[in-house]
Amino acid sequence: MFLMILELLIVLGALYVGSRYGSLALGAISGIGLAILVFGFHLKPGTPPTDVIYIIIAAVTCAGMLQAAGGMDWMIQVAEKMLRKHPNNITFLAPLCTFFLTVFVGTGHVVYTLMPIICDIALKKGIRPERPCGVASIASQVGITCSPIAAAVVSFTTISAANGFDVSNLQVIGITIPACLCGLMAAALASYKRGLDLDKDPEFQARCQDPELYHYMYGNSATLLDKEITPEAKRSVYIFLLALAVIVIFSICQILDCDIRPVFDEKPLKMNLIIQIVMIAAAACMILFAKAKPKKAVSGAVWQSGMVAVVAIYGIAWLADTYFSNYMTEMQAGLQDIVAKYPWAIAFAFFAVSVLINSQGAVVVAMLPLAYSLGIAGPVLLGLLPSVYGYFFIPNYPSDIATVNFDRSGTTVIGKYLLNHSFMMPGLISVIVSCLVGYGLVSIFY
Repeated sequence: MFLMILELLIVLGALYVGSRYGSLALGAISGIGLAILVFGFHLKPGTPPTDVIYIIIAAVTCAGMLQAAGGMDWMIQVAEKMLRKHPNNITFLAPLCTFFLTVFVGTGHVVYTLMPIICDIALKKGIRPERPCGVASIASQVGITCSPIAAAVVSFTTISAANGFDVSNLQVIGITIPACLCGLMAAALASYKRGLDLDKDPEFQARCQDPELYHYMYGNSATLLDKEITPEAKRSVYIFLLALAVIVIFSICQILDCDIRPVFDEKPLKMNLIIQIVMIAAAACMILFAKAKPKKAVSGAVWQSGMVAVVAIYGIAWLADTYFSNYMTEMQAGLQDIVAKYPWAIAFAFFAVSVLINSQGAVVVAMLPLAYSLGIAGPVLLGLLPSVYGYFFIPNYPSDIATVNFDRSGTTVIGKYLLNHSFMMPGLISVIVSCLVGYGLVSIFY
């Protein structure tokens, strides 16, 4: 028992130290923890999460080409037009825009261009920017468990199938999308009158008295409406949407028992391989038909953040699998009674691990096999899938930090005491409501 606790502290220590340096370091420093467990304590190495990594590479390559071709600029222009047309409802519309951008593209890092626009619209309309910005940043990450091409969703289906719960990507998002939308709208409602109105906020009014600060806040407008969208940019979006449609068709046919997947050795081709093939092919089509430049894609924010996620998941998931696989019997004995009575309690474990490792895909890969080994039913885990997002709790994630910097009014903040920040309230409300709704939905449909 002493060694088990000591080795757990090594795992947690590696995750904590890595989180202080960022996602890339998180994966690399997890390697130090892995080396100590294997060479120092002679634990048998776990299985590297290669399936998840391949899917991330394929999806991020496709999304990177979409960005390089200018397709993302067109998508954000469409979102901006809607937001500027209905500025009074920005606290509700902004999170919907960031949520669906993530759902379509499979990564939350596409919102960096849209977030300054959200801040600008709110400020010019006299709405406290913290209200839409806080929940919009949360929504950009919530969308990951609702995207059919995101690593978290594909990992869930792959691991579930290996544990006897055969569920498609479409069935997963059929639960997570309505559940997470309910959670986000609850968070937006709670944010609607959050904080003082700008004309009653003494700190903001004091900033307005400084001519330089006033010009900084009101002198510029963030917009993409004046950017020319080329035919090739629109073509790249059509290619991307067609790729998503192909994946959805495979999933629908699988659900309807008219499976059209190719069969090899009497087994249909796995969906994770289909997603990889379709995404890579779509990326190639963007190069050939939408003039997407590979060099531009590689230098883009989406591709770079995706590759960082690959390293992070590689190190984190391998470290976690090494520890859990060696102590599975002890954990089953210690936790089985609790989860038998309260299977929903696993959501707290998912959330706590996410706080540490900043990756929903890594949480699924690291924790889902353990959850199944404890005897928790697949539908229950599906309903609780939104709980793998907990890294808003400590505001060190790039999207949250960027949002604070984009808000020129200074109302979106990381508090003096670290945890009293602008993302805590909408994040907690979103996750709690999403899990409750998801748990209710699976109780009805499964």
